Amino acid sequence: MRRWTMIPMAVVLAGTGAAIAPVTASAAPPAAAVAQCPTGWGSLPEDRTASGSQPLVNIRTGAHPCYDRLVLDVPGTSAAHPVGYHVRYVDTILQDGSGRPVPVRGGAVLEIVVVAPSYDPGTGATTFPARAGQPLPGVDLKGYRTFVDTRFAASFEGQTQIGLGVRARLPFRVFQLDDRLVVDVAHSWNATR
Repeated sequence: MRRWTMIPMAVVLAGTGAAIAPVTASAAPPAAAVAQCPTGWGSLPEDRTASGSQPLVNIRTGAHPCYDRLVLDVPGTSAAHPVGYHVRYVDTILQDGSGRPVPVRGGAVLEIVVVAPSYDPGTGATTFPARAGQPLPGVDLKGYRTFVDTRFAASFEGQTQIGLGVRARLPFRVFQLDDRLVVDVAHSWNATR
């Protein structure tokens, strides 16, 4: 009788081991997947008409896994009260007012014009201390995958003009948040990192 007890026990243990093996195998992490970066963006000009005289107070940047971001801080603006803008790829930035070229490094150049002066319209006091033809103050692009250069072009007749040098002509998007306008430029066209 003892023999019969050991055989069923062996079958049970063998079956348990077989049942555990597939569970253990499926618990293993999947092979590294390629991260998807949804864009659906393009490279054609983007414009929004809006009037207002809220001044530009700062420009900053951020590096993200799928894109690089430029943020223009314009307090008092929102989706309900947007700031006007024109964003487009150009061969050369021509300074508003003078028409002088502003050199911008990169494989492609985005011209960003925001309908917000870099000075207070009431007093004339500077609100964003930048100089024509110079890099944007406080912006450091070391380690960015897409952004190469930034240049202040002009603040003329109630609008500010910026040159953004990028690695290549890549898709971008522009959108309004409370107190800021955002320009994102994707790292690639194929929507992966």
